Amino acid sequence: MAEGSAGAATAPPRSFIPHGGGVDPERRRRGRTGTAGAALVGAVAVVVLAGPWLEPLFGLAAFGAWRTLLVAIVMQGVPFLLLGTVVSAAIGAFVPARVFSRVLPRNPVLAVPVAGAAGVVLPGCECASVPVAGSLMRRGVAPAAALTFLLAAPAVNPVVLVATAIAFPGRPEMVAARFGASLVTSVVMGWLWIRWGREEWLRLPAARAEHAPGTGRLEAFRRGLQHDFLEAGGFLVVGAMAAATFNVLVPPSVLEAFSGSPWVGVLVAAALAVLLSVCSEADAFVASSFTGFSPTARLAFMVVGPMVDMKLIALQSGAFGRPFAVRFCAATFVVAILCSALVGGVLL
Repeated sequence: MAEGSAGAATAPPRSFIPHGGGVDPERRRRGRTGTAGAALVGAVAVVVLAGPWLEPLFGLAAFGAWRTLLVAIVMQGVPFLLLGTVVSAAIGAFVPARVFSRVLPRNPVLAVPVAGAAGVVLPGCECASVPVAGSLMRRGVAPAAALTFLLAAPAVNPVVLVATAIAFPGRPEMVAARFGASLVTSVVMGWLWIRWGREEWLRLPAARAEHAPGTGRLEAFRRGLQHDFLEAGGFLVVGAMAAATFNVLVPPSVLEAFSGSPWVGVLVAAALAVLLSVCSEADAFVASSFTGFSPTARLAFMVVGPMVDMKLIALQSGAFGRPFAVRFCAATFVVAILCSALVGGVLL
C-alpha cells in the first residue's frame, strides 16, 4: 500500500467501516482477544500471588526471581498502559475526526515529521503509545503519521530526556544523541511506510461498538477504556513473561563476552533492549550500568528499547496483526541501530 494520496490523511480507510448487518467478524475476534487477555492477566496474577507457596513446595528457586522480574516489568508498564488507554478512549469518545484533519498536514509526507514532533509532549512509554496510535487511525489519521507518533512518543518526551540526563550526569551529549537518533528513526520509519507499506500488512483497528447511534460520550469512553485496557494488558503480560524468562535463563557472563567489540557491542546492546523490555522511563539507568559497553552501544540500547521490545511486539501484534508487527518491528530495529551508530559517531 502506498499512502501517497492526500485523502489518506483524512478519510478513514475501508477497513474502518463496519459491515452492514449481522455481527462484524473482526469485532467478534477482538472481543475474544480481550476476553483471553483478561483471563491471561488473571492467571498470571494467581501464579504470582501463589508464588511464595509454590516455590518451597516444588523446589523452584529460579521461579522466585522470574516472578519478581515479571511483576517489576508489568508494574512498570501498567501505569503508562492505563494512561495510553485513557488517552485512546478519550480521543475516540470526545475528539471529532475533523480536529486531526486540521492539525496534521493533508500530505502524509509532511504529516510524518509533525507527528514525530507531537511525540515530544506525551509523557508516556511504549505501552501507552500503541492504543493511542490505534485510536488515531480510527479517527482517520494516516497510518504513517500514527506509526511515527507510536515510535516517537515513548522515546523523546520530556520525562525520558530528564531521566537520561539524571542517569548520565555531566553528559548532555548523551541526551542530545538519544533525542536526535530517536526522532530521526521515527520519522524515517513513517516515510518508509508511505513508500513501501502495504494495506494487507496492517490490520487497521475496526470501529468499536461505542460509536453506535445513541451512545453517550461517557459510555463510549467507558467501553473504549475497558476494551483497550483488557486487550493490551494481555499482550503486555505475554511480553513481560518472555523478558523475565530471558533474564533468568541467560547468565551475565554471556553478555560480558560480547561487550569488548564496539560493533558487536552495539548489536548486543540493541538485542538486550528488545529482550529486557525495560520501560523507557527507566532504561537510561539500566544503560548507564553497562559500563563495559561503548557510549554508542548504550545509546543503541536506549533508542531501540522504546521502539522494539518483547512487550511492544506483543502489543503491536494484538492491535495491528502479526504480519504488520513482524515487518514493522524488524525494519524499526535495523533503522534504529543505523541511526544510533550515525548519531553516536557524531556526538559521542
